[in-house]
Amino acid sequence: MIRPPHLRGAFTTGSEGDLRHGSRRAVSHSLGISSNWATVRQVHSDRVVIVTHPGDAGEGDGLLTSAPDVPIAVFTADCLGVIIEGDDGAAVAHAGWRGLERGVVATALAEMVASGMQPRRAAIGPSIGPCCFEVGAEVLREFPVEFHSQTSWRTPSLDLRAVAARQLGGLEVWNADLCTRCESGYFSHRRDGTSHRMAALTWTR
Repeated sequence: MIRPPHLRGAFTTGSEGDLRHGSRRAVSHSLGISSNWATVRQVHSDRVVIVTHPGDAGEGDGLLTSAPDVPIAVFTADCLGVIIEGDDGAAVAHAGWRGLERGVVATALAEMVASGMQPRRAAIGPSIGPCCFEVGAEVLREFPVEFHSQTSWRTPSLDLRAVAARQLGGLEVWNADLCTRCESGYFSHRRDGTSHRMAALTWTR
């Protein structure tokens, strides 16, 4: 489990099985939070859902809450999990290249501001790094050249973390800087097609 310093949140793998089911209780117990999380059915969109209670909040790729003790979570296995902490609330976003192209992280930030929750800091969890995120020209053309990169085998890639950091609009950002594909201990759909996921979760008190 990874706990970003000075944030209410965590990035954790489902070492006992998919975090949608098996290990959620153990993770919640270790964090001292409820095992009833609010989640969304992720569709690589820019939709951020405001929630006040746990459970399935419908389709989307981000959640926002000011309700006390309602953990909010997204699930990843190469995509970014992004946590944003504000004065009176918190947000979390699932951000692959499609979601980032559509602005899901920027939308989460804007929704916090519109809801009166002043964003203060953010964290980006383990994700596929530019070292391994090989993409074609059809993906690269959707992003400014400053985010283009190269894999470790010298083919075109995209720096998803840099895109997310830009969408966070100058917030203080903690970055795990861990690649799910080439480093051990993380689930990677691109590496092995796993159905297991990491969770990025946060809460407010």
